[in-house]
Amino acid sequence: MIEMQDVWKTYPNHHSAIQGINIKIDRNEFVYVVGPSGAGKSTFMKMMYREVKPTKGHIHVNGFNLAKLKQRKIPYIRRNIGVIFQDFRLLPQLTVYENVAFAMEAIEAPRKQIKKRTMEVLDLVKLKHKSKSMPNQLSGGEQQRVSIARAIVNSPAVIIADEPTGNLDPETSVGIMNLLEEINLRGTTIVMATHNRDIVNNYRKRVIAIEGGKIVRDEYRGEYGYED
Repeated sequence: MIEMQDVWKTYPNHHSAIQGINIKIDRNEFVYVVGPSGAGKSTFMKMMYREVKPTKGHIHVNGFNLAKLKQRKIPYIRRNIGVIFQDFRLLPQLTVYENVAFAMEAIEAPRKQIKKRTMEVLDLVKLKHKSKSMPNQLSGGEQQRVSIARAIVNSPAVIIADEPTGNLDPETSVGIMNLLEEINLRGTTIVMATHNRDIVNNYRKRVIAIEGGKIVRDEYRGEYGYED
């Protein structure tokens, strides 16, 4: 599903954010990516949906080598990759329904299919009753649920979640984690960066720890736990 082979990323200022990473994430896995600020987590995550191109190495996601992918092909690959951000990134001038439907409109899905699928995912995230609301009328947790709905509306094989609970209170974070678990159980691979110790300790998954641009630990929470 996701495989990195001897991947390096060096920025123009000569900072090596990622150094020789080798990793494989299987289909249907739920993986946490942890580590201190500046460790290379964001670069690691962004390379999985080609927001950042590696300097060296190979990155295969769902059968495609992102490191060799031509720029014009990137939008097609991203149809199979849903991305969830810490700051939601909803379009403020669009309703809840329109924010989610926009992801299907971008791939030119039939209008009838857009309406049906958009309402399905809003029902899944328990926001069907707020389909006509504007983002500024929602709580932080509700906005993140809209972001999740947008990420899954095209039925992606993979979801990349970058600190999806970072701006949420503990109770709301639990609701988001329960929703992500349900999505994972439906067959979607999830890779989630987080600083939240409680989430990692309470929802036992595989943990990939990055420090100094290198993977320093790769293990299952149920056996080892999580330390910053």
